Amino acid sequence: MTTILAIETSTELASAALLVDDQIYVRELSGVQTHSQGILPALQSLLSEAGIALSDCDVLAYGCGPGAFTGIRTACGIVQGLAYGAELNVVPVISLHAMALAAFAEVKADNFICVLDARMSEVYWAQYRFVGGVCVEVSAPVLAKIEDITPSADLDSPYFVLGNGVVLPSQFIQFPSIPMMPHAKQVAELGKLGLASGQDVSPELAQPLYLRNKIALTTAERALVQGQK
Repeated sequence: MTTILAIETSTELASAALLVDDQIYVRELSGVQTHSQGILPALQSLLSEAGIALSDCDVLAYGCGPGAFTGIRTACGIVQGLAYGAELNVVPVISLHAMALAAFAEVKADNFICVLDARMSEVYWAQYRFVGGVCVEVSAPVLAKIEDITPSADLDSPYFVLGNGVVLPSQFIQFPSIPMMPHAKQVAELGKLGLASGQDVSPELAQPLYLRNKIALTTAERALVQGQK
């Protein structure tokens, strides 16, 4: 029996999931302010519903980003603490990869561009292709202007998978699209695959995927910007 406990907090929709063989248990939280307070009770609720202890899990999986700075830091901190206490390893899962897996289950397509709002008029995006039901990364996650997304010319027209607040510009309007957010259900499924392929790591290696190098300006940098206006 394979048991995976997973969390996804990279966007405003936080979720937790427990995968026990082929049975999935899910909890969802809305509102960024509830992520740090709500995830631990949600995880405990999942374990209680399934009648198992944290130590019964094989691994913890988490959405490592890209996404909201606070959200992905929350995920890393929670899985590190739980994994240390239960002597478990962790599997980092790219949030855009989880979106692609969810989209593949919903639509008849095998080529997806997944896009999340990154604020500041930018997006996080990556392209995935399913070959024989296996998800293959075509373009790694990057931060860019949405109009600068470059679909692979070697593949058929992609299906766009759009997170909340993402609107396609005119040059992509002819492509089909589907709304989809990263979710712990797919994080758990990818965590299971990651465990089977040896991608699990020790808790101290649970790190977020940052694509924006500068999160905030220093006091000196803000003063310089103000002086240039």
